[in-house]
Amino acid sequence: MRILIVSDAWEPQVNGVVRTLQATIGELHAAGHQVGVVSPDLFRSLPCPSYPEIRLALAGWRKVGRHIRAFAPQAIHISTEGPLGMAARRWCIRNTFPFTTAYHTRFPEYVAARLPLSPAFVWRFIRWFHRPARHIMVATRSLARELADQGLTQTMMWERGVDHDLFHPDRAPHPAYATLARPIQLYVGRVAVEKNIDAFLGHDRPGTKVVVGDGPALADLKSRHPDVLFLGKLGGETLASAYAGADVFVFPSRTDTFGLVVIEALSCGTPVAAFPVPGPGDIVTDGAGALDEDLGQAIDAALACDRADAAALGARYSWPSCTAQFEKALTFVPAHPVPDVKPGIAGVVA
Repeated sequence: MRILIVSDAWEPQVNGVVRTLQATIGELHAAGHQVGVVSPDLFRSLPCPSYPEIRLALAGWRKVGRHIRAFAPQAIHISTEGPLGMAARRWCIRNTFPFTTAYHTRFPEYVAARLPLSPAFVWRFIRWFHRPARHIMVATRSLARELADQGLTQTMMWERGVDHDLFHPDRAPHPAYATLARPIQLYVGRVAVEKNIDAFLGHDRPGTKVVVGDGPALADLKSRHPDVLFLGKLGGETLASAYAGADVFVFPSRTDTFGLVVIEALSCGTPVAAFPVPGPGDIVTDGAGALDEDLGQAIDAALACDRADAAALGARYSWPSCTAQFEKALTFVPAHPVPDVKPGIAGVVA
């Protein structure tokens, strides 16, 4: 199949959307599919306000349409709701070409964290953007129910995966951990206001807090939290060693739709502490981590969890299973109903 993916988020960005697309494309290529990508690097672009790593392409639907026609796809997937996504959406509608979309970010909450806009106003845009899609791919059952409440019922599952050759419990700890006071409490991800990192750094539990990642809030957090170890952006085996050597992985975000870093930490045998919100609430099970509105209480409970249980939960997620779900959504089979499942069951691929 010739599959065209349109995404405003693309290399050299390092985030969950880009990493998911990269891994999925790799699996699609391995299965014999031809995959093209329409991304901001193909056009003139401007940095996104407050998120300069994201480039906003200066391209209308006609320019995007020329790339679509040149690739001659059999399926089009629009991954983001940015300028390229809107241009591709318009081209598809004008040419009666069916397409799928994905709901990667809880946009109403994300925008509310940055701008004085009502979530209700943003939901109007979300409904408008996704309503014409044949299927909307979502990472969790709770997201499917959230979209169904907004009248968007054509959802299909597209979970996330882990490279188990890289992320596993047998990794040696990161060398920076050797002299740190235990327990080591780790955060990995973009260092930005919507990630709610202050909720993690502000608690008073004993041990050492470690932050891995980069972003616009980094300088401010460093100045206000001199007792925290900031390791910057890590990748590959070095990132895996940071996960594996930590005593607990703390995920303070309330706006992520899934949390790829959560299953990477679990795969390294590190229990997870998080708020009981969509994303971690769909993944974390008793024994592998803890969810609590008091993040300090969640950390205490997660520290008592069995690392083998965490690793077993992380092992459920793989990129081949994730990509099989992506392929299924492209076939335009009838969308599955959204069952009322218990947290944690969403991680098992049927």
